[in-house]
Amino acid sequence: MKILIVGDKESSYIWDHFDRERFKDIDLMLSSGDLKAEYLSFLVTMIKAPLFYVHGNHDGNYMTNEPLGCVNIDDKIVVHNNIRILGLGGSQAYNFGPFQYTEKDMQTRVKKLRRTIKKHNGFDILLSHAPAFGLGDGDDLCHRGFQVFLELLDEYKPKYFIHGHQHLNYGRQKRYLTYNETTIINAYEYHIFEY
Repeated sequence: MKILIVGDKESSYIWDHFDRERFKDIDLMLSSGDLKAEYLSFLVTMIKAPLFYVHGNHDGNYMTNEPLGCVNIDDKIVVHNNIRILGLGGSQAYNFGPFQYTEKDMQTRVKKLRRTIKKHNGFDILLSHAPAFGLGDGDDLCHRGFQVFLELLDEYKPKYFIHGHQHLNYGRQKRYLTYNETTIINAYEYHIFEY
């Protein structure tokens, strides 16, 4: 199964120079946030695959202009082709804008999902905006990852953890990391991988 992941920066290669042949085998799209609603709507129009997304810390405009044809999976588990995907968008609270959370807030969100996670016997992909603490995150509060994500990775050992927020052009970030049994992928701009 081929998955297209996107986050943080609209790709001019996709948006301005779309090549249908390059994306004809995509089975699923996942957005880690901070993209224009119109861009996500464009993707789901041009690529015949569902698109699931979580909110980034710059997605306040989604409150009045949600991406058309896409599915918000914040605080939910969705199952697609027997793959269980858990969505937890947002970043650390640094100026208390929309989709910003303290560590305690994020712990509360995860606690509310525990019954759903148990009902689904865990999850295969964690889709978030922010990274986990110490795994590809930054030093400043805005870019610090969440500790509770480490707890989720330790307890449920998902196959993949997809996040954004940390732009690869910052210079110190990597596309791929490994944490125990989980492959972590930074969704910056766009990337295609085989599940």
